[in-house]
Amino acid sequence: MILVLRALGVGDLATAVPALRGLRAAFPGETLSLAAPTWLTPLIETIGGIDRIIPARELEPLDAPAGPRLAINLHGSGPESHRRLQALRPGTLWAFASRPAGHDDGPGWHDDEHEVRRWCRLVRYYGVDCSEQDLDLAVPPEEVPQGVTIIHPGAKSPARRWPVARFADVARRLRSAGHRVVITGSDAEHDLCVRVAELAGLEKSAVPRTGLGELAALVAGARLVISGDTGIAHLATAYRTPSVALFGPVSPQRWGPPADRPWHRAIWHGTRNERGDLPGPVHPALLAVTGDEVLAAAETVCHAAAAQ
Repeated sequence: MILVLRALGVGDLATAVPALRGLRAAFPGETLSLAAPTWLTPLIETIGGIDRIIPARELEPLDAPAGPRLAINLHGSGPESHRRLQALRPGTLWAFASRPAGHDDGPGWHDDEHEVRRWCRLVRYYGVDCSEQDLDLAVPPEEVPQGVTIIHPGAKSPARRWPVARFADVARRLRSAGHRVVITGSDAEHDLCVRVAELAGLEKSAVPRTGLGELAALVAGARLVISGDTGIAHLATAYRTPSVALFGPVSPQRWGPPADRPWHRAIWHGTRNERGDLPGPVHPALLAVTGDEVLAAAETVCHAAAAQ
């Protein structure tokens, strides 16, 4: 068995897709297991080639069979994530070099590297070929409305959340321009979505409750996605849906869409990378983003998509 650790969120999983596909192609006859949160199952199924999902959460001990032939750390730089895999006594560990974990093999970690490139570089170091452009996902079978414009105001930390009033202003103006706007978010973000909808003058039906499979299908068939630096922006990339992503503490050079796709636009007014999970108020770089700027970018990406 080959065991891969990536026990994080939607965007983290999406950026690891090229590396996972490279591993699948390199080991076609072996069981490829992915240690990840079970709530990601609908999205994991859209990757293809994953034989088994092993329930895992962040850096908790792994409840997985001991002695995998090969363990691969696509979770982080170590040492904690390395040790979770080392505890299973794998035949071989592929991971970034970590002296605290006693793992001297592997390439060095680069803090400012794009997340897709990071994991491709790791598996290439061990001889596995992969393409950083291999980001597309299959569309889940859920029946959802097609052609909507998605406004997604939530993000993991307050520093990455554009103000509610600005999201509402953009939603209201897009609806006036003929867009069928819906506001999406997790269950924990439902109240936030309702506030945006109310300020925008939208009906309650504009705030659908969606599971992950439904959200992915909604993005796949959407006209446009506008969000912060969060998982849904990576779904827009995976489905080649026109999108505008608003960045704050973290540069799009780390987590943004591919630069060669004109139907995606990342807006960032920052000058340096910081932690993406900063507590406290909205990051100044995000506050510098205006509604007019977002609407202009939305028009640009929609026109670019129509020209493809």
